[in-house]
Amino acid sequence: MNADVQDSDCLMRINYKQETAMKNHIRIFFTSVFFLLGSVIAYTPGVNAHCQIPCGIYNDHARVMSMLEDTATIEKSIKMIQELSSSKDAQSQNQLVRWIMNKEAHAQKIISTVCDYFLTQRIKPGGKDYSERLENHHKVIVDAMEAKQNTGMEFVKTLRKDIEALLPYYPEH
Repeated sequence: MNADVQDSDCLMRINYKQETAMKNHIRIFFTSVFFLLGSVIAYTPGVNAHCQIPCGIYNDHARVMSMLEDTATIEKSIKMIQELSSSKDAQSQNQLVRWIMNKEAHAQKIISTVCDYFLTQRIKPGGKDYSERLENHHKVIVDAMEAKQNTGMEFVKTLRKDIEALLPYYPEH
């Protein structure tokens, strides 16, 4: 009976050590995940939509031209997506994914520029054409979202047209 008690006591100590080790592994895992995610968030490059301090250094026309350049990139991406989508080889599929990611990134860049630059810094409530400007900028955001979701050229044409409609607000100096 004494041997049974010793064996039971030994098993309990082994189980306790295993549980403690498992808890330590879980703690280390979640700490690593938290650190990794924090690092990714902290070191993700921000959108270059200019600063949000009153520096007075703005080039609104250049921002609109940059959005038109992003639109041209989206157009090229869609052409390549359409071309590569019929191919089933690994290289074509790899390139297809890269073009999709490229299209998404440039559409998001347009959305961020409108939101983080124009809507927050350049369109002032109470301005004489505030509602009109707000509506026209919102169209660009929606157009860019639709360009992200679709592969039809009609979405690119609408996006380009609505970005060009912003040019009168931001003439070249």
